[in-house]
Amino acid sequence: MFIRLSQLGLVVAFVIAPTASGQATDTVRLSIADAVARGIRESDEVRLAAAQVDVTEAQVTTARAAGLPSLQLTGNYTQVERNARATIVGQIFGQNYNYTTSLNLTQPLFQGGRIFAGARAAADVRRAARYDLAETRALLSVAIQRAYLQVLLNQQLADIQARNIQLAEERLALVQRLEGAGRAARYEVLRARVERTNLQPGLIQARNNVELALIELRRLLNIPATRSVVLTSELDTAGVRTVARSIAADSSRPPVRAALRAAQHMLDARHEGVRVARAEFLPTINAFFRTGYTALPASSGFPTRWGNTSSTNCPPNSPAERVCQNNGWYPDRSLGIQVNWFLFDGLRAKGSMNLAQAQERLARTQLEQERETVAAEQARAAAEFARAEATYEAQSQNAEEAEEAFRIASLRFERGLGTQLEVTDAQLALLTARSNAARGSVDYYLAAAELARARGADVPLPPTRPISR
Repeated sequence: MFIRLSQLGLVVAFVIAPTASGQATDTVRLSIADAVARGIRESDEVRLAAAQVDVTEAQVTTARAAGLPSLQLTGNYTQVERNARATIVGQIFGQNYNYTTSLNLTQPLFQGGRIFAGARAAADVRRAARYDLAETRALLSVAIQRAYLQVLLNQQLADIQARNIQLAEERLALVQRLEGAGRAARYEVLRARVERTNLQPGLIQARNNVELALIELRRLLNIPATRSVVLTSELDTAGVRTVARSIAADSSRPPVRAALRAAQHMLDARHEGVRVARAEFLPTINAFFRTGYTALPASSGFPTRWGNTSSTNCPPNSPAERVCQNNGWYPDRSLGIQVNWFLFDGLRAKGSMNLAQAQERLARTQLEQERETVAAEQARAAAEFARAEATYEAQSQNAEEAEEAFRIASLRFERGLGTQLEVTDAQLALLTARSNAARGSVDYYLAAAELARARGADVPLPPTRPISR
Protein backbone atom coordinates (compact mmCIF):
# COMPACT_ATOMS: atom_id res chain seq x y z
CA MET A 1 0.00 0.00 0.00
CA PHE A 2 2.84 2.40 0.83
CA ILE A 3 4.54 1.67 -2.52
CA ARG A 4 1.28 2.29 -4.43
CA LEU A 5 0.68 5.57 -2.63
CA SER A 6 4.25 6.66 -3.44
CA GLN A 7 3.78 5.82 -7.11
CA LEU A 8 0.48 7.68 -7.16
CA GLY A 9 2.17 10.70 -5.55
CA LEU A 10 4.86 10.71 -8.23
CA VAL A 11 2.27 10.57 -11.00
CA VAL A 12 0.31 13.45 -9.48
CA ALA A 13 3.51 15.47 -9.08
CA PHE A 14 4.42 14.99 -12.74
CA VAL A 15 0.92 16.00 -13.82
CA ILE A 16 0.66 19.06 -11.58
CA ALA A 17 4.21 20.38 -12.03
CA PRO A 18 3.85 21.38 -15.72
CA THR A 19 0.51 23.01 -14.97
CA ALA A 20 1.94 25.05 -12.12
CA SER A 21 4.93 25.99 -14.26
CA GLY A 22 2.62 27.09 -17.07
CA GLN A 23 0.59 29.21 -14.68
CA ALA A 24 3.77 30.85 -13.41
CA THR A 25 4.95 31.69 -16.92
CA ASP A 26 1.53 33.07 -17.86
CA THR A 27 1.91 35.90 -15.35
CA VAL A 28 3.97 38.94 -16.29
CA ARG A 29 5.20 40.96 -13.33
CA LEU A 30 6.14 44.49 -14.35
CA SER A 31 7.60 47.49 -12.64
CA ILE A 32 7.30 50.75 -14.52
CA ALA A 33 11.00 50.59 -15.49
CA ASP A 34 10.50 47.03 -16.79
CA ALA A 35 7.45 48.13 -18.75
CA VAL A 36 9.31 50.98 -20.46
CA ALA A 37 12.29 48.76 -21.25
CA ARG A 38 10.05 46.00 -22.62
CA GLY A 39 8.05 48.44 -24.73
CA ILE A 40 11.14 50.04 -26.27
CA ARG A 41 12.52 46.57 -26.96
CA GLU A 42 9.44 44.77 -28.29
CA SER A 43 6.78 47.27 -29.36
CA ASP A 44 5.67 47.34 -32.98
CA GLU A 45 6.24 51.08 -33.22
CA VAL A 46 9.93 50.80 -32.30
CA ARG A 47 10.40 47.73 -34.48
CA LEU A 48 8.97 49.59 -37.44
CA ALA A 49 11.26 52.58 -36.86
CA ALA A 50 14.27 50.28 -36.38
CA ALA A 51 13.41 48.43 -39.60
CA GLN A 52 13.35 51.77 -41.40
CA VAL A 53 16.87 52.44 -40.10
CA ASP A 54 17.97 49.07 -41.51
CA VAL A 55 16.44 50.01 -44.87
CA THR A 56 18.39 53.26 -44.96
CA GLU A 57 21.59 51.42 -44.01
CA ALA A 58 21.13 49.25 -47.09
CA GLN A 59 20.43 52.33 -49.19
CA VAL A 60 23.71 53.90 -48.05
CA THR A 61 25.59 50.75 -49.08
CA THR A 62 23.87 50.73 -52.46
CA ALA A 63 24.60 54.42 -53.07
CA ARG A 64 28.28 54.05 -52.21
CA ALA A 65 28.60 50.94 -54.37
CA ALA A 66 27.82 53.02 -57.46
CA GLY A 67 31.23 54.74 -57.17
CA LEU A 68 33.28 51.59 -56.56
CA PRO A 69 34.76 49.37 -59.29
CA SER A 70 32.81 46.34 -60.36
CA LEU A 71 34.38 42.99 -61.25
CA GLN A 72 32.24 40.49 -63.13
CA LEU A 73 33.02 36.94 -64.17
CA THR A 74 30.99 35.51 -67.05
CA GLY A 75 31.05 32.22 -68.90
CA ASN A 76 29.24 30.97 -71.98
CA TYR A 77 28.82 27.74 -73.91
CA THR A 78 27.17 27.65 -77.33
CA GLN A 79 26.46 24.68 -79.54
CA VAL A 80 25.81 25.71 -83.13
CA GLU A 81 23.64 23.34 -85.13
CA ARG A 82 23.84 25.26 -88.41
CA ASN A 83 25.88 28.36 -89.27
CA ALA A 84 24.88 30.44 -92.29
CA ARG A 85 28.22 32.26 -92.41
CA ALA A 86 30.11 28.96 -92.48
CA THR A 87 27.92 27.77 -95.33
CA ILE A 88 28.37 30.96 -97.37
CA VAL A 89 31.99 31.93 -96.67
CA GLY A 90 33.83 28.90 -95.44
CA GLN A 91 34.08 26.21 -92.84
CA ILE A 92 36.46 28.34 -90.83
CA PHE A 93 33.38 29.95 -89.33
CA GLY A 94 31.69 26.63 -88.72
CA GLN A 95 32.79 25.95 -85.15
CA ASN A 96 29.96 23.95 -83.60
CA TYR A 97 31.17 24.17 -79.99
CA ASN A 98 32.05 27.58 -78.52
CA TYR A 99 33.38 28.15 -74.99
CA THR A 100 34.02 31.66 -73.67
CA THR A 101 34.90 33.03 -70.28
CA SER A 102 35.74 36.63 -69.37
CA LEU A 103 36.53 38.86 -66.41
CA ASN A 104 35.23 42.44 -66.73
CA LEU A 105 36.52 45.28 -64.58
CA THR A 106 34.64 48.61 -64.77
CA GLN A 107 35.43 51.83 -62.90
CA PRO A 108 33.22 54.94 -63.15
CA LEU A 109 35.38 58.01 -63.73
CA PHE A 110 32.78 60.75 -64.04
CA GLN A 111 29.05 60.59 -63.40
CA GLY A 112 28.24 64.28 -63.24
CA GLY A 113 28.37 64.28 -59.43
CA ARG A 114 25.61 61.67 -59.24
CA ILE A 115 27.58 59.22 -57.11
CA PHE A 116 28.73 61.61 -54.38
CA ALA A 117 25.35 63.37 -54.20
CA GLY A 118 23.53 60.03 -54.02
CA ALA A 119 25.79 58.81 -51.22
CA ARG A 120 25.27 62.04 -49.25
CA ALA A 121 21.51 61.83 -49.78
CA ALA A 122 21.43 58.23 -48.53
CA ALA A 123 23.46 59.21 -45.47
CA ASP A 124 21.05 62.07 -44.73
CA VAL A 125 18.08 59.72 -45.01
CA ARG A 126 19.81 57.30 -42.64
CA ARG A 127 20.37 60.06 -40.07
CA ALA A 128 16.73 61.11 -40.43
CA ALA A 129 15.62 57.53 -39.80
CA ARG A 130 17.78 57.35 -36.67
CA TYR A 131 16.25 60.54 -35.31
CA ASP A 132 12.79 59.20 -36.13
CA LEU A 133 13.67 56.14 -34.07
CA ALA A 134 14.73 58.36 -31.15
CA GLU A 135 11.51 60.37 -31.41
CA THR A 136 9.46 57.16 -31.50
CA ARG A 137 11.21 55.87 -28.39
CA ALA A 138 10.52 59.12 -26.52
CA LEU A 139 6.86 59.10 -27.53
CA LEU A 140 6.52 55.44 -26.60
CA SER A 141 8.20 55.98 -23.23
CA VAL A 142 5.65 58.62 -22.29
CA ALA A 143 2.78 56.52 -23.68
CA ILE A 144 3.83 53.43 -21.67
CA GLN A 145 4.23 55.44 -18.49
CA ARG A 146 0.83 57.03 -19.06
CA ALA A 147 -0.79 53.61 -19.62
CA TYR A 148 0.97 52.09 -16.59
CA LEU A 149 0.01 54.97 -14.30
CA GLN A 150 -3.51 54.94 -15.71
CA VAL A 151 -3.89 51.33 -14.60
CA LEU A 152 -2.65 52.27 -11.12
CA LEU A 153 -4.92 55.31 -11.02
CA ASN A 154 -7.99 53.31 -12.06
CA GLN A 155 -7.17 50.67 -9.46
CA GLN A 156 -6.87 53.41 -6.84
CA LEU A 157 -10.17 54.96 -7.95
CA ALA A 158 -11.80 51.51 -7.76
CA ASP A 159 -10.47 51.13 -4.22
CA ILE A 160 -11.84 54.56 -3.36
CA GLN A 161 -15.23 53.56 -4.76
CA ALA A 162 -15.13 50.29 -2.81
CA ARG A 163 -14.23 52.17 0.37
CA ASN A 164 -17.05 54.61 -0.35
CA ILE A 165 -19.55 51.75 -0.61
CA GLN A 166 -18.18 50.29 2.61
CA LEU A 167 -18.77 53.61 4.38
CA ALA A 168 -22.31 53.71 2.97
CA GLU A 169 -22.96 50.18 4.24
CA GLU A 170 -21.65 51.10 7.69
CA ARG A 171 -23.91 54.14 7.72
CA LEU A 172 -26.86 51.99 6.62
CA ALA A 173 -26.17 49.58 9.47
CA LEU A 174 -25.98 52.54 11.88
CA VAL A 175 -29.28 53.98 10.65
CA GLN A 176 -30.94 50.56 11.01
CA ARG A 177 -29.72 50.34 14.59
CA LEU A 178 -31.00 53.86 15.26
CA GLU A 179 -34.34 52.87 13.76
CA GLY A 180 -34.50 49.89 16.09
CA ALA A 181 -33.82 52.22 19.01
CA GLY A 182 -36.52 54.63 17.86
CA ARG A 183 -34.06 57.38 17.00
CA ALA A 184 -34.44 57.25 13.21
CA ALA A 185 -37.37 57.06 10.87
CA ARG A 186 -38.04 54.50 8.12
CA TYR A 187 -37.38 57.23 5.56
CA GLU A 188 -33.79 57.59 6.73
CA VAL A 189 -33.23 53.82 6.38
CA LEU A 190 -34.59 53.87 2.83
CA ARG A 191 -32.49 56.90 1.99
CA ALA A 192 -29.31 55.24 3.28
CA ARG A 193 -30.09 52.03 1.35
CA VAL A 194 -30.72 53.96 -1.89
CA GLU A 195 -27.52 55.94 -1.47
CA ARG A 196 -25.55 52.72 -0.96
CA THR A 197 -27.08 51.12 -4.06
CA ASN A 198 -26.50 54.23 -6.18
CA LEU A 199 -22.76 53.93 -5.51
CA GLN A 200 -22.43 50.44 -7.01
CA PRO A 201 -22.47 51.50 -10.72
CA GLY A 202 -19.50 53.76 -9.99
CA LEU A 203 -17.55 50.81 -8.60
CA ILE A 204 -18.46 48.63 -11.59
CA GLN A 205 -17.34 51.38 -13.98
CA ALA A 206 -14.10 51.89 -12.05
CA ARG A 207 -13.26 48.18 -12.25
CA ASN A 208 -14.07 48.18 -15.97
CA ASN A 209 -11.74 51.14 -16.43
CA VAL A 210 -8.96 49.05 -14.87
CA GLU A 211 -9.49 46.34 -17.49
CA LEU A 212 -9.56 48.87 -20.31
CA ALA A 213 -6.31 50.42 -19.09
CA LEU A 214 -4.72 46.97 -18.90
CA ILE A 215 -5.76 46.29 -22.49
CA GLU A 216 -4.00 49.45 -23.63
CA LEU A 217 -0.89 48.55 -21.63
CA ARG A 218 -0.85 45.04 -23.14
CA ARG A 219 -1.17 46.55 -26.63
CA LEU A 220 1.81 48.85 -26.12
CA LEU A 221 3.94 46.03 -24.67
CA ASN A 222 2.80 43.30 -27.09
CA ILE A 223 1.59 41.10 -24.24
CA PRO A 224 -1.05 38.53 -25.30
CA ALA A 225 -4.45 38.77 -23.71
CA THR A 226 -4.05 35.21 -22.40
CA ARG A 227 -1.29 36.32 -20.03
CA SER A 228 -2.12 38.14 -16.84
CA VAL A 229 -0.24 41.31 -15.93
CA VAL A 230 0.72 42.20 -12.36
CA LEU A 231 2.06 45.68 -11.67
CA THR A 232 4.71 45.70 -8.96
CA SER A 233 5.37 49.43 -8.46
CA GLU A 234 3.24 52.45 -7.72
CA LEU A 235 3.76 56.19 -7.91
CA ASP A 236 5.58 57.69 -4.94
CA THR A 237 3.49 60.82 -4.46
CA ALA A 238 6.01 62.26 -1.99
CA GLY A 239 8.71 62.40 -4.66
CA VAL A 240 6.57 63.66 -7.55
CA ARG A 241 7.04 67.32 -6.63
CA THR A 242 10.85 66.98 -6.56
CA VAL A 243 11.07 65.26 -9.96
CA ALA A 244 8.57 67.59 -11.63
CA ARG A 245 10.19 70.76 -10.36
CA SER A 246 13.66 69.56 -11.35
CA ILE A 247 12.39 69.08 -14.91
CA ALA A 248 10.71 72.48 -15.00
CA ALA A 249 13.70 74.24 -13.42
CA ASP A 250 16.23 72.78 -15.86
CA SER A 251 17.77 75.95 -17.30
CA SER A 252 20.29 74.20 -19.56
CA ARG A 253 19.81 74.71 -23.25
CA PRO A 254 17.60 71.83 -24.39
CA PRO A 255 18.76 69.78 -27.37
CA VAL A 256 17.08 70.13 -30.71
CA ARG A 257 14.10 67.82 -30.95
CA ALA A 258 14.77 64.60 -32.85
CA ALA A 259 11.75 65.30 -35.05
CA LEU A 260 13.28 68.61 -36.18
CA ARG A 261 16.63 66.98 -36.88
CA ALA A 262 14.92 64.28 -38.93
CA ALA A 263 13.03 66.87 -40.98
CA GLN A 264 16.24 68.86 -41.54
CA HIS A 265 18.11 65.80 -42.77
CA MET A 266 15.25 64.91 -45.09
CA LEU A 267 15.54 68.41 -46.57
CA ASP A 268 19.28 67.90 -47.03
CA ALA A 269 18.59 64.58 -48.75
CA ARG A 270 16.11 66.23 -51.14
CA HIS A 271 18.69 68.92 -51.90
CA GLU A 272 21.19 66.23 -52.84
CA GLY A 273 18.46 64.64 -54.95
CA VAL A 274 18.39 67.81 -57.05
CA ARG A 275 22.11 67.36 -57.72
CA VAL A 276 21.54 63.76 -58.71
CA ALA A 277 18.84 64.84 -61.16
CA ARG A 278 21.08 67.59 -62.57
CA ALA A 279 23.78 64.99 -63.29
CA GLU A 280 21.53 63.41 -65.92
CA PHE A 281 22.25 66.39 -68.19
CA LEU A 282 25.99 65.62 -68.11
CA PRO A 283 27.98 62.84 -69.78
CA THR A 284 29.19 59.74 -68.00
CA ILE A 285 32.72 58.35 -68.40
CA ASN A 286 33.69 54.80 -67.45
CA ALA A 287 36.97 52.93 -67.82
CA PHE A 288 36.90 49.20 -68.48
CA PHE A 289 39.32 46.31 -68.74
CA ARG A 290 38.21 42.96 -70.08
CA THR A 291 40.19 39.75 -70.12
CA GLY A 292 39.01 36.29 -71.04
CA TYR A 293 39.54 33.11 -72.98
CA THR A 294 37.79 31.50 -75.95
CA ALA A 295 37.88 27.87 -77.02
CA LEU A 296 36.47 26.51 -80.30
CA PRO A 297 36.87 22.73 -80.16
CA ALA A 298 36.10 20.71 -83.25
CA SER A 299 34.17 18.08 -81.30
CA SER A 300 32.19 17.92 -78.08
CA GLY A 301 34.04 17.91 -74.80
CA PHE A 302 35.35 20.55 -72.45
CA PRO A 303 38.74 22.09 -73.45
CA THR A 304 41.51 21.20 -70.99
CA ARG A 305 44.63 22.90 -72.40
CA TRP A 306 45.91 26.27 -73.53
CA GLY A 307 45.46 27.22 -77.15
CA ASN A 308 48.19 26.68 -79.71
CA THR A 309 48.16 27.30 -83.47
CA SER A 310 50.65 25.54 -85.73
CA SER A 311 50.89 23.10 -88.60
CA THR A 312 51.50 20.21 -86.19
CA ASN A 313 47.89 20.40 -85.09
CA CYS A 314 46.61 19.65 -88.60
CA PRO A 315 45.49 16.16 -89.64
CA PRO A 316 47.87 13.95 -91.65
CA ASN A 317 48.37 14.66 -95.36
CA SER A 318 47.47 18.34 -94.85
CA PRO A 319 49.25 20.98 -96.96
CA ALA A 320 52.47 22.18 -95.39
CA GLU A 321 51.31 25.77 -95.28
CA ARG A 322 48.11 24.91 -93.39
CA VAL A 323 47.86 26.12 -89.81
CA CYS A 324 45.44 24.52 -87.31
CA GLN A 325 44.45 25.10 -83.69
CA ASN A 326 44.59 22.53 -80.90
CA ASN A 327 41.04 23.11 -79.56
CA GLY A 328 42.43 24.86 -76.44
CA TRP A 329 41.84 28.17 -74.67
CA TYR A 330 42.98 31.35 -76.43
CA PRO A 331 43.37 34.66 -74.54
CA ASP A 332 41.23 37.70 -75.35
CA ARG A 333 41.97 41.09 -73.73
CA SER A 334 40.73 44.63 -74.26
CA LEU A 335 40.58 47.92 -72.39
CA GLY A 336 39.19 51.35 -73.06
CA ILE A 337 37.14 54.32 -71.98
CA GLN A 338 33.41 54.62 -72.63
CA VAL A 339 31.62 57.96 -72.87
CA ASN A 340 27.81 58.22 -72.85
CA TRP A 341 25.90 61.45 -73.30
CA PHE A 342 22.20 61.73 -73.98
CA LEU A 343 21.74 64.55 -76.45
CA PHE A 344 17.98 64.05 -76.31
CA ASP A 345 16.16 61.66 -73.98
CA GLY A 346 12.55 62.65 -74.53
CA LEU A 347 12.68 65.21 -71.67
CA ARG A 348 13.27 62.45 -69.12
CA ALA A 349 16.10 64.38 -67.45
CA LYS A 350 14.00 67.54 -67.33
CA GLY A 351 11.14 65.64 -65.70
CA SER A 352 13.51 64.15 -63.11
CA MET A 353 14.88 67.62 -62.37
CA ASN A 354 11.40 69.10 -61.90
CA LEU A 355 10.43 66.20 -59.61
CA ALA A 356 13.56 66.59 -57.47
CA GLN A 357 13.01 70.34 -57.10
CA ALA A 358 9.35 69.81 -56.15
CA GLN A 359 10.37 67.23 -53.53
CA GLU A 360 12.91 69.69 -52.11
CA ARG A 361 10.24 72.38 -51.80
CA LEU A 362 7.92 69.87 -50.16
CA ALA A 363 10.62 68.86 -47.65
CA ARG A 364 11.30 72.53 -46.83
CA THR A 365 7.59 73.11 -46.17
CA GLN A 366 7.43 70.00 -44.00
CA LEU A 367 10.39 71.29 -42.01
CA GLU A 368 8.59 74.57 -41.37
CA GLN A 369 5.46 72.68 -40.33
CA GLU A 370 7.50 70.51 -37.99
CA ARG A 371 9.00 73.62 -36.38
CA GLU A 372 5.54 75.06 -35.82
CA THR A 373 4.31 71.74 -34.43
CA VAL A 374 7.24 71.44 -32.02
CA ALA A 375 6.81 75.03 -30.84
CA ALA A 376 3.10 74.43 -30.27
CA GLU A 377 3.81 71.18 -28.40
CA GLN A 378 6.32 72.92 -26.15
CA ALA A 379 3.92 75.77 -25.37
CA ARG A 380 1.07 73.31 -24.78
CA ALA A 381 3.26 71.15 -22.52
CA ALA A 382 4.34 74.19 -20.50
CA ALA A 383 0.73 75.32 -20.05
CA GLU A 384 -0.38 71.82 -19.10
CA PHE A 385 2.45 71.56 -16.58
CA ALA A 386 1.43 74.86 -14.98
CA ARG A 387 -2.18 73.65 -14.73
CA ALA A 388 -1.19 70.26 -13.31
CA GLU A 389 1.15 71.85 -10.78
CA ALA A 390 -1.55 74.26 -9.59
CA THR A 391 -4.04 71.40 -9.29
CA TYR A 392 -1.55 69.25 -7.42
CA GLU A 393 -0.79 72.02 -4.92
CA ALA A 394 -4.49 72.76 -4.42
CA GLN A 395 -5.34 69.12 -3.80
CA SER A 396 -2.38 68.28 -1.55
CA GLN A 397 -4.24 68.99 1.72
CA ASN A 398 -7.80 68.77 0.46
CA ALA A 399 -8.16 65.00 0.91
CA GLU A 400 -7.06 65.12 4.55
CA GLU A 401 -9.45 67.96 5.31
CA ALA A 402 -12.32 66.19 3.53
CA GLU A 403 -11.65 63.02 5.54
CA GLU A 404 -11.68 65.00 8.79
CA ALA A 405 -14.92 66.70 7.77
CA PHE A 406 -16.50 63.31 7.04
CA ARG A 407 -15.48 61.96 10.45
CA ILE A 408 -16.99 64.99 12.16
CA ALA A 409 -20.22 64.72 10.16
CA SER A 410 -20.49 60.98 10.93
CA LEU A 411 -19.92 61.61 14.63
CA ARG A 412 -22.51 64.40 14.71
CA PHE A 413 -25.06 62.17 12.99
CA GLU A 414 -24.34 59.25 15.34
CA ARG A 415 -24.91 61.49 18.35
CA GLY A 416 -28.00 63.07 16.90
CA LEU A 417 -26.47 66.49 16.32
CA GLY A 418 -26.46 66.31 12.52
CA THR A 419 -28.54 64.98 9.67
CA GLN A 420 -27.99 62.17 7.24
CA LEU A 421 -27.84 64.70 4.43
CA GLU A 422 -24.78 66.28 6.03
CA VAL A 423 -23.06 62.89 6.16
CA THR A 424 -23.95 62.21 2.54
CA ASP A 425 -22.55 65.54 1.41
CA ALA A 426 -19.39 64.99 3.42
CA GLN A 427 -18.94 61.52 1.96
CA LEU A 428 -19.40 62.82 -1.60
CA ALA A 429 -16.85 65.55 -0.89
CA LEU A 430 -14.44 62.94 0.47
CA LEU A 431 -14.87 60.78 -2.64
CA THR A 432 -14.24 63.77 -4.88
CA ALA A 433 -11.22 64.91 -2.88
CA ARG A 434 -9.57 61.47 -2.88
CA SER A 435 -10.20 61.03 -6.60
CA ASN A 436 -8.84 64.50 -7.39
CA ALA A 437 -5.77 63.88 -5.24
CA ALA A 438 -5.03 60.60 -7.02
CA ARG A 439 -5.49 62.16 -10.46
CA GLY A 440 -3.51 65.25 -9.46
CA SER A 441 -0.36 63.29 -8.62
CA VAL A 442 -0.49 61.26 -11.84
CA ASP A 443 -1.29 64.29 -13.99
CA TYR A 444 1.49 66.30 -12.36
CA TYR A 445 4.17 63.75 -13.19
CA LEU A 446 2.86 63.03 -16.70
CA ALA A 447 2.78 66.76 -17.44
CA ALA A 448 6.44 66.97 -16.38
CA ALA A 449 7.36 63.94 -18.52
CA GLU A 450 5.55 65.42 -21.53
CA LEU A 451 7.32 68.74 -20.95
CA ALA A 452 10.70 66.98 -21.02
CA ARG A 453 9.78 65.13 -24.22
CA ALA A 454 8.50 68.29 -25.91
CA ARG A 455 11.77 70.05 -25.10
CA GLY A 456 13.80 67.18 -26.54
CA ALA A 457 15.29 66.17 -23.19
CA ASP A 458 15.47 62.63 -21.84
CA VAL A 459 12.15 61.42 -20.44
CA PRO A 460 12.70 60.48 -16.77
CA LEU A 461 11.13 57.59 -14.96
CA PRO A 462 8.68 58.51 -12.19
CA PRO A 463 9.53 58.07 -8.51
CA THR A 464 8.06 54.73 -7.51
CA ARG A 465 7.86 52.35 -4.58
CA PRO A 466 6.87 48.69 -4.37
CA ILE A 467 3.14 48.09 -4.13
CA SER A 468 2.35 47.31 -0.53
CA ARG A 469 -0.77 45.30 -1.19
